Amino acid sequence: MERIKQFAQILLITILLSSCRTSINKEYPINNSEENINENTNSEKKRMEIKFSCGEDGISEYLDDGWIILKEDSQEKICTWKSIPATKDCDMEKDKGCKITKPDKIGEEKIYLLEK
Repeated sequence: MERIKQFAQILLITILLSSCRTSINKEYPINNSEENINENTNSEKKRMEIKFSCGEDGISEYLDDGWIILKEDSQEKICTWKSIPATKDCDMEKDKGCKITKPDKIGEEKIYLLEK
């Protein structure tokens, strides 16, 4: 049994070592590499996702700056929370355990996917 384990380990190490190849003096032509890089950066478009919630709306700043809306989504979001006592006898200042926090104002969150 011990010999089988040793043989398996030696076989595994041999496979790993033989599968690694080294490249010796391989030269790749690098012609006009700066031109290719400049073309790629100019053709790439920038994308950004921004969120506005609870009545905020600053999308016009981005549109004036040249951004285009690709996708617009909206979700319901809790804007503010309020704390209320759990029972009539609860003193929220003395006993923090009897305080219940619940949503106060619910608004809308708008998510924009922009591209320039």
